[in-house]
Amino acid sequence: MFVASAYAHHGWSWAEADQIELSGTIREISMAPPHPTLNVETATDGVWLIELGNPRQTERSGFVQGSAKAGDPVVVLGNRSLDPEEKRLKAVRITVAGKVYDIYPERIRTN
Repeated sequence: MFVASAYAHHGWSWAEADQIELSGTIREISMAPPHPTLNVETATDGVWLIELGNPRQTERSGFVQGSAKAGDPVVVLGNRSLDPEEKRLKAVRITVAGKVYDIYPERIRTN
C-alpha cells in the first residue's frame, strides 16, 4: 500500500492533463520536502492544497521562504487531481502580489 501511495504522489499521473486557474488567499505555506505546499482558500470552493515542485525546483523559480505569507492573494495555474472530490492542484505557475513564479515553465499551457 505504501509503495502505491508514494508512486501515485510523485509525478503527474494523478493529475488531469488540462490546466485550470485558481484564485484565492494563502492560508498556510509549507516549504518542507518532498514538495512545498500552499493551502489556498477560494471565495466559492473552500480550501485547496497546492503542490509546488520539489524544494530545489521551487527555489529555482524564485519562490523561497518569505516570498509570500498567509493572507496574500494568489493566482495558481496548474493541473487538478483526477479525483473530482479532491481539492488538490499541482502548480505550474503561481502569481503572488503581481510577481510570477514559473515552477514548471516547460509545462505551462496558455490559450
